[in-house]
Amino acid sequence: SLEMMKVATFVLAAAALLEYNVNAFAPQRTGSLSSKISGSTRLSVVDDKTEVREYFNTEGFNRWNKIYSESDEVNDVQLDIRKGHDQTIQKIINWISDDGDIAGKSVCDCGCGVGSLAIPLAKMGAKISASDISDAMSTEAERRAKEVGINDATFYTSDLESVTGKYNTVTCVDVAIHYPTEKMSEMVGHLCSLADDRLIISFAPDTWYYSILKKIGEFFPGPSKTTRAYLHKEDIVREAVAKAGFEIAREEMTGTNFYFSRLLEAKRVK
Repeated sequence: SLEMMKVATFVLAAAALLEYNVNAFAPQRTGSLSSKISGSTRLSVVDDKTEVREYFNTEGFNRWNKIYSESDEVNDVQLDIRKGHDQTIQKIINWISDDGDIAGKSVCDCGCGVGSLAIPLAKMGAKISASDISDAMSTEAERRAKEVGINDATFYTSDLESVTGKYNTVTCVDVAIHYPTEKMSEMVGHLCSLADDRLIISFAPDTWYYSILKKIGEFFPGPSKTTRAYLHKEDIVREAVAKAGFEIAREEMTGTNFYFSRLLEAKRVK
């Protein structure tokens, strides 16, 4: 019947969407050990970090370096993700441009990738300290910065928990997808502790719609059999921000065919 065809079409489309979305954001897991670990007992946070670090220093770097560039060596899905990520970055830049006061202010970009946000902010006069868990990523970000004449920005290798200092603004964009759900509040709290004035963070929201897509996608595993990509409840993030003494000032949602990201700007309550 027509209704059955509609349901079948939705299931297949959702499965394809999820497989591309999750595989696009997260490192693929292989091997017998990973396949035996499931649910809340998967792997420790340390193992999460090790896996992400190794992935983005090897095959992940090659893949995402092309996505976060103007390379033509991308497929339609990767191009869609590039567009979605670019939209999120542009929304942040628009916020900061509207404020008109970033010049001379310190910005800590956690999980900077190849410098998609750090470099534009440096061009606007911000004092940049940018880090990534992947040495390949932070090195590429520094190379790109110098290529456009930025020599006073700092790029280094570090996981989120090891970043220290105090900054006017802390940013963490499209990084939480790799961060365990049960540790999200703690991570948000740590990021807030680094910020004197403002935190800008994005994450893949755990809504009923995306949760359904995720469950449907589990019936259509890719070649890797499983991936690690985390959706996060927005109220958990908001509660962590409020607990740290911040309030939401602006928010956006970016959704393309294969990219979805909730963006929040939180300012410290004076």
